[in-house]
Amino acid sequence: MSTPSSLDVLIEALRCLPGVGPKSAQRMAFHLLQRDQRGAARLATALGHALEVLRHCSRCNTFCEDEVCARCASPQRDASQLCVVEMPSDLAMLEQTHSYHGLYYVLMGRLSPLDGIGPRELGLEKFLGRACDGAVQEVILATNFTNEGEATAHMISELLKSRGIKVSRIARGIPVGGELEHTDSGTIAQALVERRSL
Repeated sequence: MSTPSSLDVLIEALRCLPGVGPKSAQRMAFHLLQRDQRGAARLATALGHALEVLRHCSRCNTFCEDEVCARCASPQRDASQLCVVEMPSDLAMLEQTHSYHGLYYVLMGRLSPLDGIGPRELGLEKFLGRACDGAVQEVILATNFTNEGEATAHMISELLKSRGIKVSRIARGIPVGGELEHTDSGTIAQALVERRSL
């Protein structure tokens, strides 16, 4: 068997991206090589630099360049609230709402026994140390509403309740601007269950 050519190696490397199959990877490789070599060089440099300098924040576990990220170091954040999310992209979405001013903890995944991801792989011991540091009064679970996200939220909730920490879960329901006739029955049912008084 011959050694793969540089092109084959590039195409295979691009396949590591989520949602990128063989044909998409091939298109990307050809585009970068033929139409945007400067972009390819920038991409390679940026990726190399990120791999060298990025690390996990010692407090919230997201990516940063220092020991502690700017968000965790900010005295303007409410240290009594800790919002748990699955990925840094989830943290970014919550920050865009400008409605939460507490701190975060990023799990970098979710429980998924079929994929071999259990409490140890998620680093729940480190999370518990953070949540039980004495400053946190409430942990807000903002994992996704998938089976894995729900299982993760349930396990974390049980671990924290046994330690006397207040735990809440973000609500789900009809999206802002949504119409009932275009909403699935499961979402409507959940909105009814999680209704609030006016």
